[in-house]
Amino acid sequence: MGWVNIAIDGVIWVIAALLLIATLLPLSKLPHGIVRGGEFPREQIFVLAVVLATVMATTQRYHLGSLAAAVLVLIAIVQLAFILKFTPIWPRQSVAADQVLRQDTDCQISLLTANVKKSNRDYGRLIDMTLQRAPDLMMAIEVDADWVAALRQGLGAQYPHWIEAPRDNGYGMCLMSKLKLSRSEVRDLIVDEVPSIRTIVTLRNGMCCRVYVVHPEPPVIDHDTKGRDSEIALVGLEAEQDELPAIVTGDLNDVAWSTTTRRFQRLSGLLDPRVGRGFYNTFSATMPWMRWPLDHLFHDPQFRLVDMARLGKIGSDHFPMWFVLALTGQDACDSDPGDCEEDEVEEAEDMIEAEKRRDREAIGSDWEDE
Repeated sequence: MGWVNIAIDGVIWVIAALLLIATLLPLSKLPHGIVRGGEFPREQIFVLAVVLATVMATTQRYHLGSLAAAVLVLIAIVQLAFILKFTPIWPRQSVAADQVLRQDTDCQISLLTANVKKSNRDYGRLIDMTLQRAPDLMMAIEVDADWVAALRQGLGAQYPHWIEAPRDNGYGMCLMSKLKLSRSEVRDLIVDEVPSIRTIVTLRNGMCCRVYVVHPEPPVIDHDTKGRDSEIALVGLEAEQDELPAIVTGDLNDVAWSTTTRRFQRLSGLLDPRVGRGFYNTFSATMPWMRWPLDHLFHDPQFRLVDMARLGKIGSDHFPMWFVLALTGQDACDSDPGDCEEDEVEEAEDMIEAEKRRDREAIGSDWEDE
């Protein structure tokens, strides 16, 4: 029995040590997958740290148990500092639409964004969801030619405007719209065969906004994250300089509280409607114990939030997201994402230029091979 207790104590200490490492590494801000990946499970680390702190403070037979419990409490506090603003006790960034804006559908734009998972062939679930929700814009990510063909067959009659960029490498995307699109572009911003979409959308009342759809590379343990970080930063810089109010949406392969996403908000000035409202974890749809918010929408302060929801499963490892915004023409926010310093802009621009010069294939291009 003594050996069992020692083994249990050892396991607890090992887990505590791993939690400490996973908490300290991301604070370094090194742009590498093994470091940046530690930013993803902050909710899970917080819960584990609280549970283990309680266990070690109440059951450890050694005087070091109290010290370990104190360290775990500090770990929990550090993690909480990053995720707290995605709880209802934090001031919201996006201003909620008033009753007048909620009733004025001419100034509204509804969006459904879904990472379909390329190898998922259950086309009907997303088509049915889109027909039921009837968004003005639907963005499908990780689509190949077969996905685009299925979506066109099921939704072509309802959506007259399409931008298609199917790929066989898991980075394809398409945008379909009931609203008029203009000056539409498909661009490989940083890495070849990692497309993004930029277009102008004309609302029913004649007002216009710019929509960016992005799906940068994911962080992996054997590669740096400069490609992903550069694409996110570049879109942020473009949105800040855009003459039109901007919406940036898609699977950013990054969590809402990360160093990269917080920098994006400072560079762009765009608001995150989840701040003060909830996590809206979209990945993984198949592992409830390991979920975090990867599918995002950020918007100009001229928009007001009408509705936001995480939708049901579509056979993918991501949940789709639903947003309804109202464009007012006047800036407003309940809490500011913060301003960026001049040196932060210069660092981002230098990173972007360096990444554009690199000659390499996109990370994970063969992950979805069937």
